[in-house]
Amino acid sequence: LGNSNFAELRGIRIDDLLERSVVNPDPALMEMGIRGKTVLVTGAGGSIGSELSRQILRLGASRLLLFDHSEFHLFQIDRELSEERNRSASGCDIVSVLGSICSQPDVFSIFTRYQINTVFHAAAYKHVHLLEKNELRGLHNNVVGTKVVVEACVANGVDSMVLISTDKAVRPTSVMGMSKRVAELVVETARGESGAGKNRVTT
Repeated sequence: LGNSNFAELRGIRIDDLLERSVVNPDPALMEMGIRGKTVLVTGAGGSIGSELSRQILRLGASRLLLFDHSEFHLFQIDRELSEERNRSASGCDIVSVLGSICSQPDVFSIFTRYQINTVFHAAAYKHVHLLEKNELRGLHNNVVGTKVVVEACVANGVDSMVLISTDKAVRPTSVMGMSKRVAELVVETARGESGAGKNRVTT
């Protein structure tokens, strides 16, 4: 097929597999609810939550609240971000809180203590095969946990609440996908009832 040679070969990138165009982030839009704000990340110790937390620190949040039920993972991300903050002298106040999104006292206590502007709700059980064997636990965590977080956002007048969802919530065929779809509906319903147009769902 033409005159290609081995020197032109490259590794496979994730973009090659997605079969859709890449949408680059808009820095101004991303900074809008972060720079100079108090931002809460639920599930901050997880793979998605930890990356969100790194980006939020770099975007200039004044206070970053890291919320997770895992002491080990929370310790790891707290240490990593504290070291990065000290190197960059960003001045961001990093607060790590152990707790469960399914516990109303755990969640509401954060909102009572801190005037939170923006919430990124990344806490969820995400492994499909595990949730197929633990259906009730997965549904309770992903649906009830989201409901508790949404209620806290509405009750405390949070400016923006972003649910980190998944493409598996589109026409779900698994317990995980179904639980995340219901979580989306919980957020959408609360947005409609409260008239909080800034609350939004992100997949």
